[in-house]
Amino acid sequence: MGEAKRRKESLGEKYGQEQQILPWLPITKTQAEKFVKWTTKGAWFGIGAMVAIWLTVRFIGPAFGWWQTVD
Repeated sequence: MGEAKRRKESLGEKYGQEQQILPWLPITKTQAEKFVKWTTKGAWFGIGAMVAIWLTVRFIGPAFGWWQTVD
């Protein structure tokens, strides 16, 4: 308990609040982790969409006669 009391006295009003990444950037560590999680999911979604479009352009479209590929 002594360490917690000393920490509370030294931090004052900031005791119990989330720590920021940088002092001049108003983003907490939890917000940064959520941002990384969402952007990672978005990147994988983009990669999947790009593969689906490539398959459509390269194989599906020519198979249905929508267009012809130039080889």
